[in-house]
Amino acid sequence: MAYGENPETRFIDTSKASAARMYDWLLGGTENYEVDREACDVLLRIAPSSQQLARTNRDFLRRVVRILATEKNITQFLDHGSGLPTQDNVHEVAQRARPGAKVVYVDNDPMVLAHGRTSLDDNEDTMVLDYDMRRTRDIRQATEGFLDWKKPMAVLFVSVLHCLPDTDDERDPAALIKTVAEQLAPGSYMVVCQLVSDDPVVRQDVTNLMAEATNHNWGRVRETHEVRRYFEPLEIQSPGLVDVIDWRPDAPTPPAHLRPTDWVEWGGVGRVPG
Repeated sequence: MAYGENPETRFIDTSKASAARMYDWLLGGTENYEVDREACDVLLRIAPSSQQLARTNRDFLRRVVRILATEKNITQFLDHGSGLPTQDNVHEVAQRARPGAKVVYVDNDPMVLAHGRTSLDDNEDTMVLDYDMRRTRDIRQATEGFLDWKKPMAVLFVSVLHCLPDTDDERDPAALIKTVAEQLAPGSYMVVCQLVSDDPVVRQDVTNLMAEATNHNWGRVRETHEVRRYFEPLEIQSPGLVDVIDWRPDAPTPPAHLRPTDWVEWGGVGRVPG
């Protein structure tokens, strides 16, 4: 495995919940603490479909990486907010489809970094970066020579932009997507989705819970029209922007009456024009 900068040990704060560790618990993982499980208990009372959505989102991630590798011949993947390792991670899916595919994971959660470095130590085609995903120039510089930025790649922002607050500068989620898209070679793909809800009570209650539980290391639950803005610089790929369970599913999807009504993971895939 390659490192984007010298690895360093950072303190894992177990007094506050972590979005990455909460997601791990929702997926049935064991890399979490009591504070994370308590926050998940409250989350499930506000939005009961949260565990179902976490699994749906993970299935989407595996599916979209496989499709981009096999159908679009993508051999470079840059995964922002990669989270804790689980089964069929991005590098496993990509490298199974395209041996030698390069995968860069970007995260700044110390537990994610510790586990990533341990589990990927013998994989020379992966890189782990200890960066805030908004440090776009640093990420570009750190991956030069590992990724070929003159060739198409897939850039992933999967279920992570709701962790970023709104700002009036380049750190805003929509501005971040635009900035990254401008760096990519034509024919690159961007995979973007986040949690959205039509219910203002769910949006506010989840946002309040996560802000308090994570010591304000959180953004907000948004609406579909806000996520649509992320795709303005991109050519949206079929089947469009959807609940990710409907993005090229491998099996029949649930009927409307069995779908979550509290919130969904919503987004899709955009292509960099040219």
